[in-house]
Amino acid sequence: MRIGMALNYAGGFKETVAELADYESAGLDIVFVAEAYSFDAVSQMGYIAAKTERLQIASGILPIYSRTPTLLAMTAAGMDYVSDGRFVLGIGASGPQVIEGFHGVPYTAPLARTREVIEICRKVWRRERLTHEGRHYTMPLPAGQGTGLGKPLKLINHPVRPRIPIVIAAIGPKNVELTAELAEGWEPIFYVPEKAADVWGASLAAGRAERDPALGELDVIAQASLAIGDDVSGYLEFGRPMAALYIGGMGAKGKNFYNDLARRYGYEREAERIQDLYLEGKKDEAAALVPMELLEKMSLIGSEGFVRDRVAALRESGVTTINVTPIAGSHKERLALIEKIRDLAA
Repeated sequence: MRIGMALNYAGGFKETVAELADYESAGLDIVFVAEAYSFDAVSQMGYIAAKTERLQIASGILPIYSRTPTLLAMTAAGMDYVSDGRFVLGIGASGPQVIEGFHGVPYTAPLARTREVIEICRKVWRRERLTHEGRHYTMPLPAGQGTGLGKPLKLINHPVRPRIPIVIAAIGPKNVELTAELAEGWEPIFYVPEKAADVWGASLAAGRAERDPALGELDVIAQASLAIGDDVSGYLEFGRPMAALYIGGMGAKGKNFYNDLARRYGYEREAERIQDLYLEGKKDEAAALVPMELLEKMSLIGSEGFVRDRVAALRESGVTTINVTPIAGSHKERLALIEKIRDLAA
């Protein structure tokens, strides 16, 4: 399995990137750069491209609503150029809180838009004269919707690769099915290997049945916090606030994808109570109710034997890339964690 690492988007970016060369030497294969409502991810990924040599660089993720499909394609082609063919375009729908609250764009038809975005991107990378008539995007615009002066254009530059890998962040059944059909990679959140087949198996099978063999096997990317030792179980508590934020705060009642996932995992009662408390502003109380079993099963935190068993469970469930967050007190210790997980995943 490949080893990836997510960069924190909240701050300290230059310092973190300065350490990436060491992680690269330790065996890190790919780095994921998030974009929420902090600095944009693209400028940061360009900076990473200049500071690394072998490491793949992935957006993790760029929301499909905040850029036009052609700008996504142009950005990916530019990133692939400055990184000498090391870029992976990670995209996703994000959620109404960010898209409507921060970007002021209606959060509508995420599945159909994702399908069209992928089709348009791949046409741009092949340098076809771009014509597209979809439900949500039309190029060029007809006279009735614009001046009528638009012409089919093709990308001026020659991309490094005519097909840049696309990874989709998805957890809903239909979105996962679309991902398995169209994308090179799939990145779910809160991945529990023992539950994956029950929750997503049918969707993955349906998508793979329609998959173009030229896309190759689907890269399944699981996220996990990483700490190895006999006295590291306390680090599991670090996962509570984020789990509570997503399960409880990322959406109203009936409109929270992450709450739905927790329910599908079998935590219906906990998911409901976490959401109630979080929406009441009782964030600490909500975090305290995140099941310890969930925190344990979606992490790589424990003894070496425990982590080895969890890596085996991830592999058996179909995971091909582990996207870790190493937790330790120093850069040297975090570096050792990357080296260790590299060995355990080999």
